[in-house]
Amino acid sequence: MSHPPGEVPPHRVFAALGDQSRLALVALMLARGPATATELAAPLDITRQAVAKHLGVLAEAALVTSRREGRAVRYALDERQLDAAAAWLTRTRAAWTRRLDALAAAVADDAPDGTTPT
Repeated sequence: MSHPPGEVPPHRVFAALGDQSRLALVALMLARGPATATELAAPLDITRQAVAKHLGVLAEAALVTSRREGRAVRYALDERQLDAAAAWLTRTRAAWTRRLDALAAAVADDAPDGTTPT
């Protein structure tokens, strides 16, 4: 399946978000905005080095951008990939809802009294 330019395949976004520490980093960046790895590590129970590693995984999924400010590197959440993943979930849910509704209708048509069995 092809993806629009700049959009990461959903499986890469979900894989990056599939870790408790990375989810905590995303939530922290949503709440506070751009920050250094040291600033992000302070409220979490992980080292700055671990935060840097997790930020690298998030960056590979295009969920995080970085910008050098003097000696510090500030990381910011790029919500476009979150929006794209949410849109994928919405499309997938709609497709499955249509399929399940069709199945329920077919089962109801086959039921002797025309009702859907429970």
